[in-house]
Amino acid sequence: MNNKPKPKIGLKVAQNSKSLANKPQAKKPQIKRPQVNKMQDLEVAAVKSGLHPRNRHRGQYDFPALIKVVPELQSHVIKNPKGQSTINFADPIAVKLLNKALLALHYGVTYWDVPHGFLCPPIPGRADYIHRAADLLIKDCPDLAHSQVTALDIGVGANCIYPIVGATEYGWSWVGSDIDPVSIKQASLIVNSNPKLQGKIECRLQNDSQNIFKGVIGEGERYTLTTCNPPFHASLAEAQQGTLRKQNNLQANQRKKGRTTVRTSAQTAALNFGGQKAELWCPGGEAAFIGKMAVESQQFAQQVLWFTTLISKGDNVRGMKKQLEKLGAQSIQVIEMAQGQKISRFIAWSFQNAEQRKLWWQTK
Repeated sequence: MNNKPKPKIGLKVAQNSKSLANKPQAKKPQIKRPQVNKMQDLEVAAVKSGLHPRNRHRGQYDFPALIKVVPELQSHVIKNPKGQSTINFADPIAVKLLNKALLALHYGVTYWDVPHGFLCPPIPGRADYIHRAADLLIKDCPDLAHSQVTALDIGVGANCIYPIVGATEYGWSWVGSDIDPVSIKQASLIVNSNPKLQGKIECRLQNDSQNIFKGVIGEGERYTLTTCNPPFHASLAEAQQGTLRKQNNLQANQRKKGRTTVRTSAQTAALNFGGQKAELWCPGGEAAFIGKMAVESQQFAQQVLWFTTLISKGDNVRGMKKQLEKLGAQSIQVIEMAQGQKISRFIAWSFQNAEQRKLWWQTK
């Protein structure tokens, strides 16, 4: 990438303005500064260019193959203005069937479902989190034996997506925790209904909603990694507004691309983007939740190699990093991900330095 400034721009301005006619004024960094920022933005954009190379969902969906494993999807497949097969992502039934087909085709999951009103997550983005977390571990231990990895998913939900992807793609063992009994019951049903997941995933109920790791991580247990998709909103009303905003944005985007969509009520929107209280909101929202996670993680510094959590609001990253530094985290990394125009990231931290992390694998 060429970082050289473009002097012709400055020269042209100087020639056309008497106030800039002398040399000292022409050398002011006012023009150079935005050029540097633009170059930095381009470098970041290059890093964010799409899904992880190991992500199975790069490129277009293979609808003939998806329909073969879930025939019910057939009636929900439509054509976009370019003549390509797609679905109406504002239709909650179509979204759920697509998820079922993706999990069946790519991960060998023969049974998957979520109860009415529960979060139905997009599989490609969730898979990206797992692949990039795997890279984090591989960087520490290039000859990593994935069968040695034990992961903990905070807020596994009824969908159990992170453990499913981690167990089938890498052979990791998982514990998924949640404060909602219905979520634990459904996630356990998914695990018990799929031979590929049995013995790989255990679902545990968190009995105290004030705790995150306490009551889940047992004495003497060691985890290589924790994952989390934290509650985003600070109240139920805020969560409902967010759901409708997503729905309206999706429909506006589809209309812009020439697609026809059905008018969607608040109830239908909730079905699609869905989520129960614990999945969508908590007092203080995302910032309060991840802040509490940071504080509690310090108590398990020697039982967990890497803690990670998604951070949806970019403004929360700086505060989280400062808090982790104060708590004594030895390594803090912010890893960005992209799916289309949507940019997300997760933060990872460890209370062990590089040498201690190498020793971790020797004592497994």
